Amino acid sequence: MNEVEGRLREAAQGHEPDRERMLARLRHGMAAVDTDARRARRPSRALSWSRVALATLAVGVTTLVAGVFTASHAPDDGERGRQQATAPDGTGAPSTRSGPLWSDGSVDPHSNTYWAQSNITLQSGEPLAAFTLEVRIVQTGGVATTGTWQTLPGDDFEVSVRRSGAATVYRWTLKAGRTVPAGRHVFAGQYNHAPGGRDAGKDTYEATATTAAGGSCEVGGAF
Repeated sequence: MNEVEGRLREAAQGHEPDRERMLARLRHGMAAVDTDARRARRPSRALSWSRVALATLAVGVTTLVAGVFTASHAPDDGERGRQQATAPDGTGAPSTRSGPLWSDGSVDPHSNTYWAQSNITLQSGEPLAAFTLEVRIVQTGGVATTGTWQTLPGDDFEVSVRRSGAATVYRWTLKAGRTVPAGRHVFAGQYNHAPGGRDAGKDTYEATATTAAGGSCEVGGAF
């Protein structure tokens, strides 16, 4: 047994490995691995570029559609004028302005089938030393007053309601020595009416005022 081990040891010591052959095999193996890796990566890279191309195409189409939509819906000069004449609170209701005084008339959204409230919103950039507001509610069937309301103190105004022809007229007059402060204020006429939806298209309002500085203002409109 010792003789066999001795011969094997001598054979191992006498063996010189072929270095060039081993390096050639190593290079061949590494090249094969690199080729396989490139093949494995190529589909994902192609897929990735496909996704980028699709995303770019989608953005381009979206931009084109948005541009066409904007161009087709851009307001002309007349429409711009109508937009500028709407209420600054975004309601879209018609508005009027005279000097520092702005006004808007609208039917209160809490109105119902039998009862309604017509609101006049006034906004002044200056205090008012004199002020009168009249609201005319046309008789469309069953119209009968149920009262008035305002955001300013009731004691500052003389308030009256009367019939004039085919309309109910609400009137607010600022008392002497009182002042309407700068800011936004609401006046409202309340009334019953015949069952059903009431057409307020012929109702109107008109307000005249004098500022504390002596300037005069007059606004009015419909609902």
